[in-house]
Parts: sequence; C-alpha cells; structure tokens
Amino acid sequence: MIKNKKLNKKRISPSTVALIGAVIITLGGFFLLYNFIGEQRLYAYDYMNNLLSENEPEIYDVTTEELISSGEDTNEIAEEPKQVETETYLGYLEIPKIKFRRGFYNLDSSLNNVELNIEIIEGSSMPDVTGGNLIIAGHSGTGWKAFFRNLYKLELGDTLIITYNGLNYSYRITNIYQEPNTGTIAIRRDRTKTTVTLITCTKDDSSTQTIYIAELEGIK
Repeated sequence: MIKNKKLNKKRISPSTVALIGAVIITLGGFFLLYNFIGEQRLYAYDYMNNLLSENEPEIYDVTTEELISSGEDTNEIAEEPKQVETETYLGYLEIPKIKFRRGFYNLDSSLNNVELNIEIIEGSSMPDVTGGNLIIAGHSGTGWKAFFRNLYKLELGDTLIITYNGLNYSYRITNIYQEPNTGTIAIRRDRTKTTVTLITCTKDDSSTQTIYIAELEGIK
C-alpha cells in the first residue's frame, strides 16, 4: 500500500497535461503564424522589387561633351562675363544647404546652355506637370561657369526648391548615383512621383557624371 501511494504522488494530473499541451499548441501556432507573416512580407517585397526592376530607366541625351569646366583647381573663381542679351528667367533653382540660387531659361532660349548658365535638358517637364521630371545640367570644376561646383556636398534628404510661375516647389533628394560620361544618361526615378534631376560631373572624376534625383514634397 505504501508503494502505491508513492506512485500516485509522482503521477501528473490530467489537467496539468492538458494545460501543458495547450501551451505547446499555442506556441506552435504562434511560430507558424509568425513564419507565415514573414514569408508573405518577403513575397510582397520581392514582388515590388520585380516591378521596379521591370521599370526601365529613362535615357536622355546630354548635348554637351562634358559638364566639367577646364582649368586648374584653385580657390580663385573668375568673374562671370556680362551678357549682352537680356532675358527674363523662366524660374529659379535654389539649394539652401550650399547657398545656391540660380535662374534658368526656357528650353529654346539661346541662354539655356551650360556654357552660359545652368541648362534645362530636352525632354524636361516643368514642376506643375504631375509625374514630370525637370532635368537641369551644370558645370562642376572651377571657373565662373562651374555653377554646380558644390553639388558633391549634397546628401540624401537635402532640400531643393524650384520657383516657377509664382510658386515654390519643394523637393527632397532621394537618390544619388553615377553614370559614365558618354553623352547619354539613364535617369532612375519613380515615375509616379514629380521629380527634379540634377546632372554634373563627379568631383575629381571627369569620366563619370553624378545624378541627383529629388521628389516633390510640397508647394507654397
């Protein structure tokens, strides 16, 4: 009789077994659900990446041979020559971080030329076109026409402002990348967004161009 009592004391009650089983089943279900959600997230991520990769970049001609001005690197910047022609700017590009503000001309203006100013590239859209892309090229390097000499200081998240038709369009830089300096560039942007693209030669590397993509954030 004494032995049976000892055996009974060591047995686990059915309610305890049921509770342990329920906990194990619950934990197993949780991990299965967690793995399922993780797999679905990865699937959605891969799906969106595939869609973006199928979206071919826009190819544009850059009509200038190169966007870097000639001359030795020096702190001395020559004075901009006075232009004989006078013409009203179509709009302004402002970059607060590098204290840059410069007007740009109409696409068909004789002053719309990197040898005289920053240049609007053929195929550009003005900021009021939803989903459009305003493409602006400029010289880097040294000399008075190196208007984009300080673009290399820009980083993701920096702000650009385009003033056009009495409104200020505020953009934020979302992508910076390099392309070979071959006369054409591939613009990689989200075509559902209204954007500005800046193009200039890469600092200390005239064989490549640096492209800055900025997406519209607000209008005032």
